Amino acid sequence: MSRPPGVLFLCVHNAGRSQMGAGWMRHLAGDRVRVFSAGSAPAETVNPAAVEAMAEVGIDVSGAEPTRWTDAMVRDVDVVVSMGCGDECPVYPGTRMLDWQLDDPAGQGVEMVRVVRDGIEVRVRALLEELLGAVPAGEAMEEAMEEAVGEAMEEESA
Repeated sequence: MSRPPGVLFLCVHNAGRSQMGAGWMRHLAGDRVRVFSAGSAPAETVNPAAVEAMAEVGIDVSGAEPTRWTDAMVRDVDVVVSMGCGDECPVYPGTRMLDWQLDDPAGQGVEMVRVVRDGIEVRVRALLEELLGAVPAGEAMEEAMEEAVGEAMEEESA
């Protein structure tokens, strides 16, 4: 049996977006995907608003600990997802790099963090479909992004 694909979610402090991304992927994929989360300058704790927002959807990230990424982590995964925080990460042949542009939830209330959480969910679901071969690579992400943008525009015009 082949090893499940690996995904590393990166964010500078590894306290909000990357922890939510890893939480969603673990929740949705179970043991079908190896999931890691790290940052270049880890905070001491996970953002309490991120913990609260994830708990609202039944995902517990309260025990997560911000971690510094290493070359070994990057080399061990198939996909590295930067969470729109401009974190530097080395590129290795065969490792797919994604940069998801997401607002920073640091210091924000849970209302704003919910919006980020929901945007991450859409992207994680699309990436999961790609990784597990449910749809051709790229199409799921494009469809998910179009849907998310459409929903956001509807909310703004309401």
